[in-house]
Amino acid sequence: MTDSKKTDSGDRAIGMDASITRRDFLGSTLLASGASLLNGLNPTELLAMDNGSATAGEKDDWTSYGGVGDYSRSNGNTFEVMQAGHKMRDGAYDPLPADTVDTGETYDCVVVGGGISGLAAALFFGRQAGPDKTCLILENHPIFGGEAKQNEFEVDGKKLIAHQGSAIYLVPYPHSFIARFYDSIGLHTPKLTYQKWSGTGPEMAISHTPYDSAGLSRGQYGLWFGAKFGQKPGIWLIDPVGKKMEGAPVSATARRELLRWFSGTAAEQSKFDPPQYEGDEISRKLDAISLEQHMMERYGLSRETIRGFLSPVEGGGSGLGPDALSAFCEYAADLLHPWDDGSGEAVQMFPGGNTTIARLMAKALLPGSIDGPATVEGVSRGAVNFAALDAPGSKARLRLSATALSVRHDGDPMKASSLSVAYAKDGKVFRVKARSAVMAGGSWTAKHILQDLGEAQRNAYAQFFRSPCMMANVAVRNWRFLQKMGITGCRWFDGVGNYFDVRRVAVGGGVEPTISPDEPIVLTLKVLYTYPGYSTEEQGHRGRGEMLTTPFRDYERRIRQQFTEMFGSAGFDSERDIAGIVLNRWGHAYLNPQPGFFFGKDARPAPRDVLRSAPFGRIAFANTDLAGAMDHRYSILEAHRAVGQLLDQVLT
Repeated sequence: MTDSKKTDSGDRAIGMDASITRRDFLGSTLLASGASLLNGLNPTELLAMDNGSATAGEKDDWTSYGGVGDYSRSNGNTFEVMQAGHKMRDGAYDPLPADTVDTGETYDCVVVGGGISGLAAALFFGRQAGPDKTCLILENHPIFGGEAKQNEFEVDGKKLIAHQGSAIYLVPYPHSFIARFYDSIGLHTPKLTYQKWSGTGPEMAISHTPYDSAGLSRGQYGLWFGAKFGQKPGIWLIDPVGKKMEGAPVSATARRELLRWFSGTAAEQSKFDPPQYEGDEISRKLDAISLEQHMMERYGLSRETIRGFLSPVEGGGSGLGPDALSAFCEYAADLLHPWDDGSGEAVQMFPGGNTTIARLMAKALLPGSIDGPATVEGVSRGAVNFAALDAPGSKARLRLSATALSVRHDGDPMKASSLSVAYAKDGKVFRVKARSAVMAGGSWTAKHILQDLGEAQRNAYAQFFRSPCMMANVAVRNWRFLQKMGITGCRWFDGVGNYFDVRRVAVGGGVEPTISPDEPIVLTLKVLYTYPGYSTEEQGHRGRGEMLTTPFRDYERRIRQQFTEMFGSAGFDSERDIAGIVLNRWGHAYLNPQPGFFFGKDARPAPRDVLRSAPFGRIAFANTDLAGAMDHRYSILEAHRAVGQLLDQVLT
C-alpha cells in the first residue's frame, strides 16, 4: 500500500470525508513557508507560493467554515481582513492612490476600531460631547465586537453558542464605575442563571467557563500523556490529585511539583503578599522579573516543570508562556477588584463570551442596530440590522469592513484644526475629515496607521509585542464518552491546544435550559503558540508563522486524530460525533507585556504611559493594550480616559 493510500484510509477512519460543513485551501507547499512570515511576507504572497494554483475563491476559503447567524462571515481574522491589514502594514497605500474618494464627510470624532474599546469610546463621546456632536467608528471586520464575537452552530435541532475570543466578565462592586457602565447599557443583573443538570446518573462537576477545571477537585478530571512521553498508545490519569499523580509517566520531581500545583498546595503554602494597587512596591518588583522566575520563587517549581507542563496555560491570560512575560501580568486584572460576596460567583460568562456586552453597547449607541429590546435577552435573540449601523444622518455611525489606512493631521500636529482619515472598503480608498480621533484598535495596527506620529509615541509603540491565539470550537453531538470516563475536563501536553472543559452555559437567547451528556455541546480548544527561550517578540513572530501557514484541513485532521486517540476507547467516533469545527485565528490576539512594560526600566518611562499621558495633537489612544491586561473592563476604562482627554484638552 502506498503512503497516499495509507493517508486516505486514515483520513476516512477519523471522518475527514464526513459531511460536516467545511472549506479548505492551502497546500503542502505552503506548510514549508512558515518561516517566511518572519521576513514580512503577507498572506497573498504566501498563498502565491502554492505553485500559482490558487484562485481568488480558494484563497478566501482559508477562513474555513464560520457557523451560522450574524457571525458566520466573521470567525477570527478572515482572509480578507488579514489581507487588508497586511497591505496597510506594508505601505501599499503610501501615498494614498490618486483615485481616493473624498466622501465630503466631517465628524467631530473618528474612532478607529469597533471592538469593546471603540464602542465604549463612541458611547462616552456621544454622552459627554453633546447631542449635536458626530462620531464615526471604522471597523475592519464584517461585524463589530473585535475579539468579543461568537460562533453559532445548529446541531440536531439545537442551537449552540461558543466564544471566539473575549470570554469572561467579573461581577463589579455595586455603584463602581464599571457597574454603572454595565447598567447604562442594559446589563442590570451581572450574575447569570446557568443550565441545570438533566443527565442520567449523578450530577457531574461542570464549569461555568472553559477555564474553571471544576472537575479537578472532584476527581472528574483527566491528564493525558501521549507520544511525547513515550506512550503509544497514550495513557490517562483520571483524578490526578486524588491518585497523587501516581502512574504519570514523568519524573519524580515533576510528579511531586505537579501534585502540589494541581492540588492547590503550592498556592496555599506560598508566603506572598500580592499587590494591593497598581504601582505599589510589590507590583513594581514583579514587573522587574519574568512570571517564570516569580513562579519558581513563589511556588517552588522548577523551570523544567513550568515549561514542560504549565506553559502556556499559566501564562495564557497574556498569550505566551511565563518565561516571556512580566510577573505583574498575573495580578494586573485582579487589581480592578471584582466583587466576591462569598457565593464564589464573581466569574461570569455569557454563552458567546463578551459578545453580549458588545451587542449591548452597539444597541445603546445605535438603538436600531439590533432588533428587539435593549436587554440581555433582547440583544441575544435579536438579529443585527446592518443597514442601521451606518445610516445617513445619524449622529453616530459604525462603518464595517472599513480598514483604516491613514490618520494624519492637516498641518502641524500641534497646531492643526483637523485630521484627514483614510480607509479602504470594497476595493476603494475613501477619505473623511475629523476634528479629533481615538485610536481604539490594537497597537500593531495603530503604529502603521498614524502617519505623523511623534518620535516618543513611535518608540513606545515599538515596545508593544503581540502573539497569536486560535480558538477552535468543536461541536460534538453528545459527550457520553466523557461521562463514561468520569471526567468533565482534561489537559494534555502535546497536540492542538492544551485543555478543555465541558461548560454549563448561561441560559437565555435560545440556549437550552438543561445540560446532559446525551445532548450536543461545543468543546473549546484554546491554542497558544509558545517557544520557550526565545524573546517575547520572536515568540509572537514564530507563533503567527505557525498559525497562518497551517491549513484548515490539517488542523481538522489533527483535532480528529487527537480526539480519536484520547477518547476512542470510551466510544468516541470522530466521523459520527463531530458535527462541526470552526477555527477563529487571531494573529495578534494578546499583548505580551515583557518585564518593565508596566512601570518602565533603566530610568525610561513605561511605554504605555507615554501614550496614556496625553493626546498627540488631536489623537488620543485607547484599547486594552495600554493597560497591559487583556480584560474588557480595561478596554472600557482606557476609552473613558481617551475621550476625556480629547474633551478637556483638544475639543474645548
